[in-house]
Amino acid sequence: MISSKFFSIFASSNHDLMKKILFLMAALWSVSFVEAKVSLPQLFQSGMVLQRGKPIPVWGTADAGETVTVTFNKKQYTAVADEQGRWRVDLPQMKAGGPYILEVRDEKGEVRDITDVLVGDVWLLSGQSNIDVTIERVYPQYVNEIDSYENQQIRMFRVQNETDIHGVKDDIRPTSINWKPVNKQNAWLFSAVGYFLGKRMFEKVKVPQGIIVNSWGGTPIEAWISADSLKRDYPQLIAKAALYQNDNYVKAQMQANAEANNQWQKLLDTADPVQAYPLPLYDDSDWQTIDQNNWSWRGVGSVWLRQHININKEHARKSARLLLGTLFDQDVTYLNGQEIGHTYYQYPPRRYDIPEGLLKEGDNVIAVRFINKYGAVHFIPEKPYMLCFGDDRLSQNPLPKDVIPLSKEWKMHVGAEMPQCPSGDVSLQNLPTTLYNAVLHPLAPYAINGVVWYQGESNTGNPAPYADYLKKLMGCWRDRWQNQQMPFIIVQLANYDGRQQTGIPRPIVYQSEPVNSGWAQLREAQRTTAKADPYAELAVINDLGETVDIHPLRKKEVAERIGLCFDRLVFNNKVKLSPEIVSAEVKDSEIELTLDQPIQSGELHEFEVAGEDGKYVNVNATAAGNRITILSPLTSHLSPLKLRYAWKDDPKEANVRSLSGLPMSSFELKVKE
Repeated sequence: MISSKFFSIFASSNHDLMKKILFLMAALWSVSFVEAKVSLPQLFQSGMVLQRGKPIPVWGTADAGETVTVTFNKKQYTAVADEQGRWRVDLPQMKAGGPYILEVRDEKGEVRDITDVLVGDVWLLSGQSNIDVTIERVYPQYVNEIDSYENQQIRMFRVQNETDIHGVKDDIRPTSINWKPVNKQNAWLFSAVGYFLGKRMFEKVKVPQGIIVNSWGGTPIEAWISADSLKRDYPQLIAKAALYQNDNYVKAQMQANAEANNQWQKLLDTADPVQAYPLPLYDDSDWQTIDQNNWSWRGVGSVWLRQHININKEHARKSARLLLGTLFDQDVTYLNGQEIGHTYYQYPPRRYDIPEGLLKEGDNVIAVRFINKYGAVHFIPEKPYMLCFGDDRLSQNPLPKDVIPLSKEWKMHVGAEMPQCPSGDVSLQNLPTTLYNAVLHPLAPYAINGVVWYQGESNTGNPAPYADYLKKLMGCWRDRWQNQQMPFIIVQLANYDGRQQTGIPRPIVYQSEPVNSGWAQLREAQRTTAKADPYAELAVINDLGETVDIHPLRKKEVAERIGLCFDRLVFNNKVKLSPEIVSAEVKDSEIELTLDQPIQSGELHEFEVAGEDGKYVNVNATAAGNRITILSPLTSHLSPLKLRYAWKDDPKEANVRSLSGLPMSSFELKVKE
């Protein structure tokens, strides 16, 4: 910043020049001020994709009464800002194409040009962390494909996370991913489902694709629903949100939490021998030996594990990647005293790159510092634990050819035990309406072709109201876009052992007997809601999950299922989706189901029936053609009244498949009144 003393000296000797400079500065300020008067939403930026085949709203703000002119594809459209300064024009339907320039001009002649505009299909993807999962996370599954693919016709836009507890916002925050074209670098931290959906739909329809991702990990569905939709039937939810409408309280609480965490970490680091334990020459001979598959630590604070690994001459000094599975909860990992990776929470796979020269011939030491505030520190045994070498070391599908497995045995020692960290967390993103207000409402009326809703994990603890919540969500979003036929693809929850969420290690024992599964109940809410809505489809993915990972990596296959749903719902293609039941007929203790398509023949699993006592029992079933025959062991006075299929958190033995391999959804239905 130039000081006032400088201006004084400069002005006394250059009076005329100073006057000219001040005049120019005033003129520049005036231009800047004028430009700020006419504005467009954050979605309108160079590189954007507009929706083909539909009217295209273009809107923004200006001075009340000001005339705004929009020029696009050699045609002009005008609007006058209303008393609140809002203006809007609707461009006519267009065919796919581009690039174009969108020009916005105010009545003073100031122009804003938005360049490289394409017209094609625009999709909005929303939900929680399985939409969030990035290309970086799934990269080892699809190394060659991601490395080799780029496409200027597919553009990505990531909505920046934000909340508002008070009411709806007019616009979203600026974002770092602004309609960037698809390539490895641009997509690295973008949604994997969004990336693969854009790629799949472009290959299918050969027109530009715009992917808008608007998601937030861990959020419940209530956060994405408008207050008007909730206040009549769920006043307690509105009251819950109202508790946090005091900005001073929220700010003070968040600051207090940050101070408590900082103080807790400071005390931990002071008490923990962080400088000594990672060193390769540290004597750990008196540490306890543990087996990672049968070990956990329930303390609060830090615990250290060390493992010695011998490296031969062939692998010494080479670059490598350490796969350390998935850990609970936070870890800092060292090799020969040097930090090689740090992960702050339980879900991400630990893939730590080892630079050339760090591995030495002979004895090397891997040290892991776990930091724990709740639950129990543990390994996830089903994940890979190894050192990977060679040009294919980044791949996990298949695993690299040159690997050195880690031992299951570690040396263990408690670093520092701590009191529980004080917490009064204010997570506004988990409160009702806050995300609808801040990041959904501002997106409309941007023209889109359809919505993907991939959420539900955070509602499995109370699945009963989910069907109603989902109806309200689709209803208020359609109201916001003034389009009651707006297509929704509901991605059903994948298979996963929900007991893993507790933070307490559990042996993976298959639930062979009937159970009352919250995950299955929520899947049923998703299924019935989609079936009752003529403008919704269900993408069934109960075969693409992982028993021990709430974030399964096969996102390309998820995107393919979503794409098939859009094929049928949007493009009227006569595609076959997952098999569905058309009718159920009971003959004595035999049930015969008729499906909407032929399925793979043979013995079927995961069917259960219940009689008047309401107790479910496993039953045998077989498939032939488009029929399933179920033999019930119930006695005549307990003839089957209800039937359900794949009714588990992780129904991994469920095997009803279409001829093309698509799985049937779990379900529960009455078969006899």
